[in-house]
Amino acid sequence: MESRIFRIFLTVVATPWLSAMGAVVSSAYAQEPEQVVRPEVERREIKEADIDTEDFEIGAFAGVMSVEDFGTNFVYGARLGYHVTEYVFVEASYGRTDTDETSAERFGGFQILQDSDRTLDYYNLSFGFNLLPGESFVGSRWAFTSDFYLIGGVGSTSFAGDDLFTWNIGFGYRVLLNDWLALRADARDHVFDLDLLGESNTTHNLEFTGGLSIFF
Repeated sequence: MESRIFRIFLTVVATPWLSAMGAVVSSAYAQEPEQVVRPEVERREIKEADIDTEDFEIGAFAGVMSVEDFGTNFVYGARLGYHVTEYVFVEASYGRTDTDETSAERFGGFQILQDSDRTLDYYNLSFGFNLLPGESFVGSRWAFTSDFYLIGGVGSTSFAGDDLFTWNIGFGYRVLLNDWLALRADARDHVFDLDLLGESNTTHNLEFTGGLSIFF
């Protein structure tokens, strides 16, 4: 008799209570935990200049050129380049500078060159290789596409009444301000043989310039 009464108690009272408790537990486990810490990530805007879709580059430059034994003077000129690939480009350049008297002229009391022969003009065709293409940063907001490149080639120098075969070698740095305008800084060594007093000497003539160029 007691066993029967106990079974009735489980059926009527205990079973609904246990079912309700199970539903509450299942609901508690199903609810996603509330996020305690909500990090706020501040995104910065970076403007990166990309090279234009065109491959031609034209520009002007100015700086100083040291002509061996003829002093250091202002030099200026222009360049026209074609970018064959992202890493390789071809460039034609023209430059002009005036020269001073040599040490022999200043201290020897005689004149080696006429004034009309002291202007130096050069024409070069060079090949460049972008060695370290990357980015240059200004503060935390601005990033500019940039290239460090090596360059070298051959050409002709008109100086001292003669046209002299010239080869040049150097390096440069280019920063793209936007997709069509760039700043450049270059260092070159123009090497040619010069014969003024009956003896041919190989001269190294260093040039340091800065300039602007446009892509089109």
